Amino acid sequence: MIFQQLFEPTTSTYTYLLADPDSLEAIIIDSVIETSERDFNLIKELGLKLLYVLDTHVHADHITAAGKLSEKTGAKIAISSAGHVEGADCLLDDGDVLRFGEFKVEALATPGHTDSCMSFYVEDRVFTGDALLIRTNGRTDFQQGSAEKLYTSIHQKLLTLPDETLVYPAHDYKGFTSSTIGDEKRFNTRIGGGRTLNEFIDIMQNLKLSPPKKMSVAVPANLKCGKI
Repeated sequence: MIFQQLFEPTTSTYTYLLADPDSLEAIIIDSVIETSERDFNLIKELGLKLLYVLDTHVHADHITAAGKLSEKTGAKIAISSAGHVEGADCLLDDGDVLRFGEFKVEALATPGHTDSCMSFYVEDRVFTGDALLIRTNGRTDFQQGSAEKLYTSIHQKLLTLPDETLVYPAHDYKGFTSSTIGDEKRFNTRIGGGRTLNEFIDIMQNLKLSPPKKMSVAVPANLKCGKI
């Protein structure tokens, strides 16, 4: 598999480009509008045919490049049906499958950070958006956030994957690029080591975080596929 992990430094967002080396059919996950030209040029350089632009959820910290990349490449925009996003081509539900070349993307509904959160399982890796981060997890204090839902999503949908499954989140703020399901089970400071639901809820209720700086702009734009 062709695999590129790309980074947007202002919001510490990871974008992922995956492609089948034979057919050159590709997908991109969690694109950012500020780096859309970089990503588009990389797709052209590699000679890829972009089939899908996927978002793991309706982001609050950045504007998606889904609309821009779709216009330039003809790729279809895919996001959870729970996001109620205008202009998306594929509204995904839990268990839905998309294909690029010989590879398949399985959609795993993982709400809790937002109702629209969806992780994407491809081969030996899972793209967890803001649901499961490296040694931590996404916040639950806005956009229909629910600590109880997130705990259930992580434990029932993500931690049940094979321990060797690679974890690629939408963000990291400490310089980590990936983890594994096994390591998150053991070392995640909020949900690992057998932490109970009540303990998790208590942690999430006492984070006292400031709202994302771009939330008032990003959310309305992302509800229209980033078309501003």
